[in-house]
Amino acid sequence: MNKAFVREPDSDASVRCPRCGNLATETLRGPLDQHVLPEPRRRLGDSAWCCGNVRCAVVYFDVFDQVVCVEDLRAEVYPYSSAAPICACFGLTLEDIELDIREGQPIRIRELLRKSRTPEAACSQLALNGECCLKEVQRVYLKLRAL
Repeated sequence: MNKAFVREPDSDASVRCPRCGNLATETLRGPLDQHVLPEPRRRLGDSAWCCGNVRCAVVYFDVFDQVVCVEDLRAEVYPYSSAAPICACFGLTLEDIELDIREGQPIRIRELLRKSRTPEAACSQLALNGECCLKEVQRVYLKLRAL
C-alpha cells in the first residue's frame, strides 16, 4: 500500500488523535463492535485508536483518519459522560467512588478489584479503550479524596 495514504506512528511508535493530538490507545474489534453504531462502525477495520480526550469529539480513528465521534456511539460512555459507569464490566460509577470517600472506606473499589480478577471481567470487550478501568478508578479516587 502506498504510504502516502496511511498515518504513520510518531518516531516513538505513539499514535496521536488527528484532531486534538492526544496520545491514543490501540483498540481492537470488541470495544468497537460494542460501542459504535453500525453505520460509523463500517468505516473502521478490525482495530482503531481511542483518543480518550473528553474535550475532543473524536472517540476512535484509524490509519486513514476515518473518525468515529461521540455522537456515533450507541450510548453514553465514560469519560464522555460522568453519569456513565467508569467500569463497563461491573458498573462502578463516579457516584460509587464518592460514596466510598464519604464513608471513609473504599468498599466498592475493593469489590471491583476482587471482581476484576474473575472470568466475568471483560475489559477487552466492554471497556471503551479495551483496557481495565482500575487505573482510572484509582486516579479518580485519589483526585476526589484530595478535594
